[in-house]
Parts: sequence; C-alpha cells; structure tokens
Amino acid sequence: MTDDPATLVSTAWLAQRLPAPDTRVIDASWYLPDMGRDPREEYGEAHIPGARFVALDDVSDARSALPHTAPPVEKFMSRMRRIGVGDGHTVVIYDGAEGGIFSAARLWWLFRVFGQRAAVLDGGLSKWRAEGRPVTAEPPTIRDRHMTVTAHPDLLWDVTQVAQTAKLGKTQIVDARSASRFAGEAPEPRPGLRAGHIPNARNLPYPMLFEADGTMKDPDGLRAAFEEAGIDLTRPVVTSCGSGVTAAILNLALARLGHTDHALYDGSWSEWGMYPDLPVATGPAGEAH
Repeated sequence: MTDDPATLVSTAWLAQRLPAPDTRVIDASWYLPDMGRDPREEYGEAHIPGARFVALDDVSDARSALPHTAPPVEKFMSRMRRIGVGDGHTVVIYDGAEGGIFSAARLWWLFRVFGQRAAVLDGGLSKWRAEGRPVTAEPPTIRDRHMTVTAHPDLLWDVTQVAQTAKLGKTQIVDARSASRFAGEAPEPRPGLRAGHIPNARNLPYPMLFEADGTMKDPDGLRAAFEEAGIDLTRPVVTSCGSGVTAAILNLALARLGHTDHALYDGSWSEWGMYPDLPVATGPAGEAH
C-alpha cells in the first residue's frame, strides 16, 4: 500500500515513526453493546506504546439525543489538548476491532471536519499485535498542546439535506450497514428504530472494503467495490450507517481514491429510523413506505 499520513498508514510506517517526538497515536476503540467488550479496560491492559485513549462519547455532542454526533469546536479542541495532541503532530488512529478497522475512521473523520490531518492505522491493533510489535500497559506522559481548528460543517449533513437528496438524487447516499439491515430483514441493534433504509440509497457494507487480513483494499479493489454497489465515483456522495461510525470507513475509502466531494450523514439511521414521518425503503432495491 501507499502510506499517506492524511488517510491510511501501514504498521511498518508507524513502527518507524513511533519514536519521533511529534508522533501521536490514538486508540479510538468503540464497540456495540452486544460485542461485550470494554475498550477503555482493554486499552489499560495493552496498547501501542505512547497511545492515548479517546472514547467516542468524549468527542461527541452531549446535548444531542443521538449517539456520536459531532461535538462543538471548543469541545473537540479541549479533548485533544487534554491528551496532548495539537498543531504539528503526526496523528495515527487505531482501534482494537478483530481483524481490522471499525471505529478509528470516525475519529479520523472528525479530525477532517475540524481542519486537522490524521491517518488510520491499516489493519488496526490486531495486525500490529499479529506482527509481534510492542504493546504496553503504561500510560503515556501527556502535556497540553494547542490545536488550531477550522471547522468544515459542509462535511456533516443533517436530516433535511439527506431527505432532499433522497428525493432529488443530486447526491448519492451510500449506506455502510450490513445487507440484511439495509434490506430491513434484520432488526436494528438500537431499540425503537424501524427496519430498512433511506429511499434511493445504495448499500456498500463496510467489510467489503477490506481484504481477508483486515487491511483496506488497494485503490483498484476499492473502486471495484463502489462500482459494484452502483455508485458513480464521478458524482457527490453522502455516507450513512447506524450511528455515523462505520459510515466514516466509506469516507476514508473515498479519500483514498482521491474522491473529494463526499460528506457524512451524522444522525444516520439512528435519526432517520426514529422519525415515523420519514419514508423507509426495504429490500435490496428498496420499496418506500
């Protein structure tokens, strides 16, 4: 793969740069409740040396009833300063998902929303450990660092924007959830949500973007995955998922392809599936009702 400190880097790339004083590694592990895993506890047991832990709830808007929505600028700056991440740092984000990447791309996307550069560790902690690279239980030494933030709100869409494009089709909606959840055949993990998907959305389950070893596919493989899902890479895209976490994996893949006109629906299905007056489609092709 081609290492890119603005999108995706390999374990070898990080290992070489880990001792540098301007390198900052962040563990952004997060899991669904039914996974039965405690990311903070796992971080305390073993993490990449020097890594800081960031809980997604700590970089979310506490005023919102929806999970994981983007925080105010001031909150993001405060949380990054608290873990010693600031201007001029080379930031690499990983998570502990089995076999690859799950939640790290969400924090990567927030860095982008707030005008900062970061990369995701290809293959995540599982690949790092499988290669016999070092882990530790020791917490890092942290000193506050200033971060200059420039917000890009156009990278986050709200329900009104998504409803408009679902009707007019100017921007393609791509859903990262599983095919069964997209089709409305499997129940949602969050109670009270209807089953199905946003009308006229396309389905590209995020695991389709990875190789068997959990690393992201090369550009040709990524391009093929999007095209097989019926997505025109010359047109704008807005991504969605259950709560705005794995949708960011689609954005990461688009960035790897050099696609620049893409946003993320922050409320995702947690918002759309909650409102009875919004149309819902079911089945692979989708029938609105």
